[in-house]
Amino acid sequence: MAQRGLLHPFEWLSPSGQKGAFILFSAMAVGVMVSEIRLDSFLTTDAAPQGMISFELAGDSSVARNIVESWWHMGQVYAALSLGLDYLFLVAYASSIGLGCVLVARNLPQPLAIVSCVGTCLAWCQFGAALLDAMENYALIQVLLGSGHEFWPMAARWCAIPKFAIVGAGLAYVALGAVAVVITRTRKALAA
Repeated sequence: MAQRGLLHPFEWLSPSGQKGAFILFSAMAVGVMVSEIRLDSFLTTDAAPQGMISFELAGDSSVARNIVESWWHMGQVYAALSLGLDYLFLVAYASSIGLGCVLVARNLPQPLAIVSCVGTCLAWCQFGAALLDAMENYALIQVLLGSGHEFWPMAARWCAIPKFAIVGAGLAYVALGAVAVVITRTRKALAA
């Protein structure tokens, strides 16, 4: 079913299937995120005050190497586990946020048709964010394995920044759009 002329990435699912998949992927994303937060608690050091996020945004081989060295052996194991787990997380969050964008876009009132198109575009963009996340993880794994090449931390940073922006835009769209849908439905119910 086309959304006001634009096809979204979940056309192959029925509307009820989209809701079910949204619930499934959201639960999976939350579960994996909780695990990653737990692992990240072992990665906060003076060199990495924000744990894994500090590593993702290091952008420089000497900064990245200092972060890895500050984790010692067990911290490096936790970082490797976190990066491996993140491949599951990127599938879960991209699908969850993308489905959230589609569900909100489908339920917005007709006067907000352009806003619905934005939601459809953001649904597609979440898979771009997941691809950026996968490339970022690969680059960080190279650093974790000992590569001192300047390219890897820089590549990780330049994948992380747009990834965060796309995911943030998708989450904002879902949150604000859900509020708009609830307000519209409440007004209709009160008017009836």
